[in-house]
Amino acid sequence: MEGGSGSGSGSPFKDDILKGKVALLTGGASGIGYEISLQFGKHGAAVALMGRRKSVIDGAVSSLRSLGIQAVGFQGDVRKQEDAKRVVESTVEHFGKLDILVNAAAGNFLVSPEDLSPNGFRTVLDIDSVGTFTMCHEALKYLKKGGPGRHSSSTGGMILNISATLHYTASWYQIHVSAAKAAVDSLTRTLALEWGTDYDIRVNGIAPGPIGDTTGLSKLAPKEINNKGSEYMPLYKVGEKWDIAMSALYLASDAGKYINGSTIIVDGGLWLSRPRHLPKDAVRQLSREVEKRSRDKPVGLPTSKL
Repeated sequence: MEGGSGSGSGSPFKDDILKGKVALLTGGASGIGYEISLQFGKHGAAVALMGRRKSVIDGAVSSLRSLGIQAVGFQGDVRKQEDAKRVVESTVEHFGKLDILVNAAAGNFLVSPEDLSPNGFRTVLDIDSVGTFTMCHEALKYLKKGGPGRHSSSTGGMILNISATLHYTASWYQIHVSAAKAAVDSLTRTLALEWGTDYDIRVNGIAPGPIGDTTGLSKLAPKEINNKGSEYMPLYKVGEKWDIAMSALYLASDAGKYINGSTIIVDGGLWLSRPRHLPKDAVRQLSREVEKRSRDKPVGLPTSKL
């Protein structure tokens, strides 16, 4: 199975699994967001990309169209409600409806809590948490069952929020992102409950681990740490953007139609791992010594007198 951006032929899914679907992706012009856009398009969906940098959006749209994918791009900032409203409405105006919203826009940088200003903390929450809610809020009327552009007999749409695993325990120099992604996970569960019940909208998340060839990995983990860190990874390697896109395809397709309110961890089990305190050979030796002491121990001991 091939990985990476050119791996459409290695997909385990049928090429038309998202045929007829329209997806809007924030942060969809670069990194993990672009790979999801690419794979959604290769599997039949029309995609709209939203981002702050026009040149990046234009380049991504051009690349997608060169592959025969229906794609359009809109410049906008998820922190601004007017931008969110305009991009959602423009997507529906261009493609006629909206079926899938992917919230992949995010901000991050390494910083100690004492060196992080309240404004810096707020900025990341505004992009990751508030921005995610704002996009969901503006997309609701188009995603809900019977909404504009949807057949009255059809089910509701689907929302996918890209999260992280940082807040499942604790992470050095990531207090702002940990707080933001914890909020995103809570938002995912709450909207899954309320909008799933009221509007037949599924809301799920994906929490990627270290993903190779992304700005996040190169910016947040120096190469020497990446190389050494592999010994602590259960699968001994970083993931690929393709891995995240395949998980997104699963959740967005009918294969995931009964999954709601879940955030799937896609990190090879890294969030479970801890450095070994003892080498495996030392553990085996210790176990043999414990077993030997158990065999040598008398079966019964004299009962003490009362």
